[in-house]
Amino acid sequence: MLIAVQITAGLAGLLHVYIWVMESLRFHDPKVHRKVFRVETASVETVAPWAYNQGWYNLFLAVGALVGVAVVRAEPAVGWTLIVASCGSMLAAALVLVLRDRAMAPSALKQGLFPLLALLLSLTQL
Repeated sequence: MLIAVQITAGLAGLLHVYIWVMESLRFHDPKVHRKVFRVETASVETVAPWAYNQGWYNLFLAVGALVGVAVVRAEPAVGWTLIVASCGSMLAAALVLVLRDRAMAPSALKQGLFPLLALLLSLTQL
């Protein structure tokens, strides 16, 4: 089952790299700020610095998960720590998103599903 943990944590990491791209590199694109994040074009310049910063948070979580996946077999303590901490933070952020605004449930589900699966599958490794 370790391979299943690595796959789901890896997918969580890759998804958060994609979120970083949207928030930090492509936020000014109306397909991103209007359709994905529901930010009106008139507000983009005000919101863009926050989105940029949030994108980097997502990238750092992604790096943690991906490094954990890469090292978990060779250095189990390091790998597990990174996987659980990164995926736990991703899942917590998804929960905060949906608890703050129920309309964000689809986004929270997309953001939190792979981390949730990785954490649940991690329980099989205890």
